[in-house]
Amino acid sequence: SIKCYNANRMAEILKPGIDYIGMTTPFYCNDGKGNFLIHKRGKNARDEQGVWDFGGGQIDFGEKIEDAVLREVLEEWGVKGIIQEQLPAHSMLRTLGNVKTHWIAIPFFVKVDVRNAKIMEPNKFGEMKIVRLNLLPTPSHSGVQQTMAIFPEYFAKYR
Repeated sequence: SIKCYNANRMAEILKPGIDYIGMTTPFYCNDGKGNFLIHKRGKNARDEQGVWDFGGGQIDFGEKIEDAVLREVLEEWGVKGIIQEQLPAHSMLRTLGNVKTHWIAIPFFVKVDVRNAKIMEPNKFGEMKIVRLNLLPTPSHSGVQQTMAIFPEYFAKYR
């Protein structure tokens, strides 16, 4: 017999980006003066542990994209944000180890008070820094690399 599950139950069984196309809202939190928040992914992060990332998260079933990004900013950095700009959605096709992943990324620039930000999920993220885009630490998350390479003109506006 075929079993039917609701979206929450499916999320417990299937892995986004692996078993189905995942939807993510990467965000580039900044103070509007060229200073960005970045953190190092810890051993309990979903993937790419030990690399630098700006942040991002999944869109919950029934959630508006804009609400998802602002929720994720608050969950990861503990500060409220104001959406500055949405970048075009794009595919992130990666192979991590021997596993192919497929995500649709809908990135945002979000203005926050970087002085009040802190790591809210220490089990997933370790060290944090406030950096300029021309001084990013390495290695960086593959999604960051892809997005910055595809849309350099967007990032140039926030330097």
